[in-house]
Amino acid sequence: MKQNLENIRRRIADAATACGRDPQTVRLVAVTKTVSVDRVAEAIDAGIDIVGENYIQEARDKFDALYDRPLTWHFIGHLQSNKAKYAVRMFDLIHSVDSLKLARALDKAAQNNAKIQKILIQVNISQEESKSGTTENEAMDLVTDISRLEHVRIKGLMTMPPFFDQPERARPFFHQLARLQSRIADRNIPGVRMDELSMGMTGDFEVAIQEGATLVRIGTALFGARR
Repeated sequence: MKQNLENIRRRIADAATACGRDPQTVRLVAVTKTVSVDRVAEAIDAGIDIVGENYIQEARDKFDALYDRPLTWHFIGHLQSNKAKYAVRMFDLIHSVDSLKLARALDKAAQNNAKIQKILIQVNISQEESKSGTTENEAMDLVTDISRLEHVRIKGLMTMPPFFDQPERARPFFHQLARLQSRIADRNIPGVRMDELSMGMTGDFEVAIQEGATLVRIGTALFGARR
C-alpha cells in the first residue's frame, strides 16, 4: 500500500512539474468503493487524507468506523435527492451535483445541520447517456441558479470522460471542462468559486493534470483491481 501511494504521488508530481504546475495544487482522492474498512485504515496509515465514496450506505459504515481518523470525506458517486441529508452529515465536498433539485435538497439539509455544504457541478462533457451530469450548454444557468441558495457553495466542476485504453484520447474532454471552468469564472457569479477541477482516474490522471485537474480520483492504482 505505501509503495503504491508513493508511486502515485511521484507520478502526480512529475505530471504537474512537466507542465509547469506546483504539485501541491493537485490532491489525491483515494477512491474507496468496495474497499474494506481495514484496507482504508491501512491507506490512512500510509498517508492518504482524502477518501472518495460512491454509495451512501457503504460510506456510512466506513464513516462510523473511521470517525476519529484525520480524513476529509468526498462523495463522488451519483447522489439521489432523498439521500441528501445523509450526504451532508458526512461529506466535506460533494463532486456530483447535477441538478437544481439535488442542490435544493442539499441546501435544506445543510441548513438543518447549520452547515455550508461545498459542492462541485458534474458536467457530462461526453454527452454519454450512461453518465450523470448536466450538459455543457446548461451548466452556466445551473451554476447561476444554485448560486442563489444560501447553504451550498460551488467550488468547481467535475467530469468523467469515456473510458479509453489510450489516455490521450481523454484529453479533449478534460480540456473542454477546463474551458468551461474559465468561462464560468469570467462571469464572476456571486458566491461561486471555480477553484477545483475533479477529473482524471487511474488510467488517465496524468493527462487530466496537464489539463488543469486539482482533484484526481484514484482507486485501482492504490488498492488494486476491485474484487
